[in-house]
Amino acid sequence: MKYGVKQEKELMTEIWSGPIKDNPVNFVKYVFPWKQKDTPLENFSGPRKWQEKILREMAIHIERNNALDLPEMFRLAVASGRGIGKSALVAWIIMWMLSTRLGSTIIVTANTEQQLRSRTWAELGKWLTLAINSHWFTKTATTIKPAGWFEDALIKDLKIDTGYYYAQAQLWSEENPDAFAGIHSSYGVCLIMDEASGIPAPIYSVSEGFFSEPTRNRYWFTFSNPRRNTGPFYDSFNSKSSFWKNQQIDSRNVEGTDKELFQKMIEQYGEDSTVARVEVMGEFPKADDDTVIPMDLIKSAIDRDVALAANEPIIWGLDVARFGGDNSALCIRQGNHVMDITSFKSMDLMQLCGVIKNKYDDCTAIERPQEILVDVIGLGAGVVDRLAEQNLPVRGINVAEAPSTKKNFLNLRAELWFAIKDYLTQRDCRLPLDDDLVAELAAPMYKYTSTGKIKIESKEEMRKRGIKSPDKADALALTMASSAASFGGSTSFLGYNFKKPLKSRIIRVG
Repeated sequence: MKYGVKQEKELMTEIWSGPIKDNPVNFVKYVFPWKQKDTPLENFSGPRKWQEKILREMAIHIERNNALDLPEMFRLAVASGRGIGKSALVAWIIMWMLSTRLGSTIIVTANTEQQLRSRTWAELGKWLTLAINSHWFTKTATTIKPAGWFEDALIKDLKIDTGYYYAQAQLWSEENPDAFAGIHSSYGVCLIMDEASGIPAPIYSVSEGFFSEPTRNRYWFTFSNPRRNTGPFYDSFNSKSSFWKNQQIDSRNVEGTDKELFQKMIEQYGEDSTVARVEVMGEFPKADDDTVIPMDLIKSAIDRDVALAANEPIIWGLDVARFGGDNSALCIRQGNHVMDITSFKSMDLMQLCGVIKNKYDDCTAIERPQEILVDVIGLGAGVVDRLAEQNLPVRGINVAEAPSTKKNFLNLRAELWFAIKDYLTQRDCRLPLDDDLVAELAAPMYKYTSTGKIKIESKEEMRKRGIKSPDKADALALTMASSAASFGGSTSFLGYNFKKPLKSRIIRVG
């Protein structure tokens, strides 16, 4: 107990009064120290407009639901760009539910443990600390429960069963979806799905089981950048929109966001690019079926918590700039981990060779690559020759040549890009947090030729769409051409044998 008995009763009376208890807008404005000096909120007067709109939707639902004999469930799906304050809203909803729906259960899920702990749960911890009633609760790495004194008061004075009274961060498992279900509370249930675009249909199906109790307090929220044109999150805006309230939020229209950053992203990747639509406008991609690598595959691989396949050799992929506006790029991959990816701007060939040679010399014996793979189209052949002269393990790759293993690709470039997709599809690999790499991987589209072969659009074609050259992504693609590296623990995937060298017609230099 933080206050005296009298003060504590006054606080409880205030928070549990109708105007605050049943109006999340009033709750948020009451419990947090907006505009109070020497607090993190001293320069903020309250929620952003889009946040307040959702909180008001909840208040309208509560008022209508209180008058119904058969209470309805509240379902809301939010598709948005980045940086709009989504995690803050999630924290407020959790705090409102815990503070006013006593005895209820709140489950928060996301696609990775890191996402839950370092983002969603960390944001909740920040707002819990700021709340006027923070002392009602105790927080662990995955759970918020009532404090001992508060729990005793609820049991003794209000006769509330606190057995399922908590908020919990819980990962879902596609292999065992039923383990995600089974929570039932007559006091109320709230399920919050973060990055919901990547959550598969079986998890949505079992989640319906959370809401089997006909309580008035049933809330289901899904938040995500809209990265896929398939799946339940997409359906909540389309074929199943009658079952969901939904909102689409453009980051540029939200007060307090970095408008300059968003404009730069649009200028860099193109207004019609997948990156601009998903990360800025909060709109679904135009089509998954003509994009080589769906955004959800890319995003789910960033900083994924997977063990390094340490037995795998290190491979470098070097994409050499062909035009003045392009950058050279170096990707370092060891099996299932992309260790590093770097771009080099305004470098002539000899400067680039010097950088690569110095980087190689600085490596310990165990850090050195088994192969350095260089695209020999354009200026790359000169780089291969020079690095070979210096006794580096370099090999030239001509991505315009015929594919090495698959007959349904027009050329090796298409084969390597789809190899990246297969690499990500296994979901046991890791990409570094690199905005350029994310954008570049999501950018290229493919089509079928008249002979039925798959063709990846060229850098020149991408330039015509206003999209910059995918230099870093092409460097990653080159690592897929290695005769040494595999996909981490897997040596065969979707018909590829990654222990089998490429055809001998691809010239080895040195």
